Amino acid sequence: MRIGTWNLAGRWSDDHRNLMLEAGCDVWLLTEVNERTSLPGYAMHLSDAPMAARRRWAAVASRLPMSSSPDPHPASAAAQIGATTYVSSVLPWRTARSGPVWVGERHADRTQNAVDDLLLRLRASPSLVWGGDWNHALTGKEYAGSKVCRDAIASALDELGLVVPTAELPHAIDGLLSIDHVAVPAGLAATARRIVAECDGKRLSDHDAYVVDAQEA
Repeated sequence: MRIGTWNLAGRWSDDHRNLMLEAGCDVWLLTEVNERTSLPGYAMHLSDAPMAARRRWAAVASRLPMSSSPDPHPASAAAQIGATTYVSSVLPWRTARSGPVWVGERHADRTQNAVDDLLLRLRASPSLVWGGDWNHALTGKEYAGSKVCRDAIASALDELGLVVPTAELPHAIDGLLSIDHVAVPAGLAATARRIVAECDGKRLSDHDAYVVDAQEA
């Protein structure tokens, strides 16, 4: 199974479509998704809550048979593909404001509340893949989030029995590690790679794409 994640930054063009098709992913866990986004040969489920005008928080796209599931959090989308639940999430960044999506006065509170809401729903999944833009590196220097919140995410991953092959991959910003992740069950053999999100020297998003190949060990 090949799983990709990409924060599209609300953009969509033929170049975005071509990059995603060339990656050959079976499933994409997308964030900041333009409502015009469509991939030939893929079913697409977008989160219900708008992030901004003509932009949704998250989406799951699959070229395998897929059934949509209720959003486990306003900034997440979920779908069932075979026996596995796939979830794409945005988690709070340091300057995210409190409101109907992010609950809590401090960034630590907003992140913990979002993670707790997700855990309430994801614990019930016997097989789970969870990814998206978590706004936290999982090791090394922290830029978009905080180490306290990183610990909350790590604790949730441990509880869910997931590992993150993308944790050591570079961010689009030199010297930083990725904040976009794909987490898979710990029993799978998985490798990850980064796809630089450029076409003819022009950035398609301020985030790069990341692809994980996973199979039974």
